[in-house]
Amino acid sequence: MRAVLTLLVLCLSGAPALAQLRGSGDLGVVIERASGQLLVVEHSTGTRLAEIDGLGDLSHASVVFSRDQRFAYVFGRDGGLTKVDILEHRIVKRVMQSGNSIGGAISQDGTLVAVSNYEPGGVRVFDAATLALVADIPAEYAPGKLSKTVGLVDAPGNRFVFSLYDGDQIWIADMSDASSPVITRFENIGRAPYDALITPDGRYYIAGLFGEDSLALLDLWHPEKGARKILQGYAVHDESLPVYKMPHLEGWAMAGRHAFIPAVGQHKVLVVDTDTWRQEQAIAVHSQPVFVMARPDARQVWVNFAFPDNDTVQVIDVETRKIVKTLEPGKGVLHMEFTPRGEKVWLSVRDENRVEIYDTGSFERLQQLPATKPSGIFFTDRAHRIGL
Repeated sequence: MRAVLTLLVLCLSGAPALAQLRGSGDLGVVIERASGQLLVVEHSTGTRLAEIDGLGDLSHASVVFSRDQRFAYVFGRDGGLTKVDILEHRIVKRVMQSGNSIGGAISQDGTLVAVSNYEPGGVRVFDAATLALVADIPAEYAPGKLSKTVGLVDAPGNRFVFSLYDGDQIWIADMSDASSPVITRFENIGRAPYDALITPDGRYYIAGLFGEDSLALLDLWHPEKGARKILQGYAVHDESLPVYKMPHLEGWAMAGRHAFIPAVGQHKVLVVDTDTWRQEQAIAVHSQPVFVMARPDARQVWVNFAFPDNDTVQVIDVETRKIVKTLEPGKGVLHMEFTPRGEKVWLSVRDENRVEIYDTGSFERLQQLPATKPSGIFFTDRAHRIGL
């Protein structure tokens, strides 16, 4: 009787009753980059639920979720920060917070959303409920010199960590008192950090270096030790190839005590021991890898590739470190996302205007969904994972 009354009240109020009753843990969003739309999907049934308009320039967009998995925060390339209700399929609020942004993060307690900016640089932090500006952190690395910021992630202790592309630095912003961030700076970490990741346990922050053949590692348990170089000269013996698209470090595969890493400008995936941060092996792959992503059980690693070979996906068996499957979903495979327990993987196939869904055990293609120039796919289980 109570349920019937609840439905009646919702109907009379004009609220979407079915949206109110739907769980959020089975949902996700797909970026439709050319049209500035967000496609809301349900991953258990492989269904499209809604398209949401008005999100601006999504040519390089990313998404994080609120702790209750109801709200998606979309970071657009045009500097727009948009809060979307994925249950009611509507924009809650949108602010133009800069001229050019490159991603964002949500704090450990879910109360703050931070945005990393190219123009004018720096990081801006907003109240997750209202999108009111809480803190503005200019990335001034020298008097009068501002830097683009990249590789912004959340870290335990309500901290944000990011890199300064122009300043060759890593900064930690402690947001324990959101109105007065405490900034810790690490200088001369390497030339031109272009992207970064944080390990799933929240301990290590690793920045890729565009200006040199290495990466910078910062131990967040012991930041007093400073940043150090790892994998120095890993490509020194290889032919230098044109780089058509820089690998995304957030797509690193962490599988047990090993990391599977896309080699910049090489047709290889590097296997690195995360106890020593030394390379153990290089696995030859189809082309230049972009995303190298582990299935949630860490038994498989899936790899997609840069243009002009972006019609192919390869699967590496973690135990044998052999390629066990090569798939050709279509031109423009830009992103991959596993369902929370890994039984399926969704692939965005931009140039074919569709999303493909595969069984990760049999490698059988299960479904195709129409989507307009899809790129990033984000499922709501990310809400409870560090760095995502």
